[in-house]
Amino acid sequence: MADKVKVLVVGLGNMGASHASAYHRNPGFEIVGLMSRTIRSKTIPDELKDYPLFEDYEQALSETKPDAVSINTWPNTHAEYAIKALNAGAHVFMEKPLATNIDDAEAVVKLAREKDRKLMLGYILRVHPSWVKFIELGKTLGKPLVMRLNLNQQSNGPAWAWHKNLIDSLIPIVDCGVHYVDVMCQLTDAKPVRVHGIGAKLWDDASKQNYGHLHVTFDDGSVGWYEAGWGPMMSEEAFFVKDVVGPRGAVSIVPDHSEGKDQLADISDSADIDQHTKTDAIRYHHAEVGPDKNFVKKDELFKMEGEPGHQDLCDREQAFFLKAIQEDLDLSEANDAAVNSLRIVLAAEQSIHEKRAIELN
Repeated sequence: MADKVKVLVVGLGNMGASHASAYHRNPGFEIVGLMSRTIRSKTIPDELKDYPLFEDYEQALSETKPDAVSINTWPNTHAEYAIKALNAGAHVFMEKPLATNIDDAEAVVKLAREKDRKLMLGYILRVHPSWVKFIELGKTLGKPLVMRLNLNQQSNGPAWAWHKNLIDSLIPIVDCGVHYVDVMCQLTDAKPVRVHGIGAKLWDDASKQNYGHLHVTFDDGSVGWYEAGWGPMMSEEAFFVKDVVGPRGAVSIVPDHSEGKDQLADISDSADIDQHTKTDAIRYHHAEVGPDKNFVKKDELFKMEGEPGHQDLCDREQAFFLKAIQEDLDLSEANDAAVNSLRIVLAAEQSIHEKRAIELN
């Protein structure tokens, strides 16, 4: 059996705690430390309480000498932490996005290649079987494609602080948009050529615009739309739109949201991270009509029973990270795709600031 991969977990918020739990239960990993700048004032999950705690990143790197570093902090620290980890000889798992600007993102990817270290980005939809199926079916619709995706989130309870702090680092169509733009790029296999963005600031407590749209045009004629808004004022109507339309029909993810929640005490459906990846069924609509112009084929419904939950998906991501390290897998395509999706969402933010469409080279 291969030696365990010693991993330092940095950041213990929603995603950090889920990834730490995955390492804790995976026999291929050994957690050598948990780091957060305020970790001693945090409530540590029971299964993680016996691991060494650090509040200084450089001290944690120096004392634990990890084989891998898992970076789950605010986006404006990602590139700095990744570069320090790679220079210390560690492989890196990093929650999306790679960085808050393209220069830093490209520098992280370049350094990982130079150091021959694995760099894996937390694009959770890439390990989700239902999203893989959605992309597989979407590719059968012909070209060009119209892709309509959104995820609006109503911020209350703990989600109020998560969303506010995230907006302090990146606006929603950038932070969350990389996932869905990555899906668009996989659906089209085409080159993005133009991006337009619009946004608005509805939340006084947030430092930046908390609502935005982006529109991207591809060189095969496909177009994509992504909408994201976070804040206590967001509507929960149509907060989960996931469909793609082509000449031969349409494929849509159809969610079945939970019922019976206390609206004042419980986190909203839209802010529940389990709901963000939930895909109860995929509907395939066939566009073909007969001589009487009626459809010749009924819609097909692919039931996605037994789909993995949020923690299951994090477990899958870490199992793949371990496999990439142990079997020396080439992650170049995924890393280039992460830079590409970041380039598109940052161009949308630039478009908002400059009030013009941005041409991509």
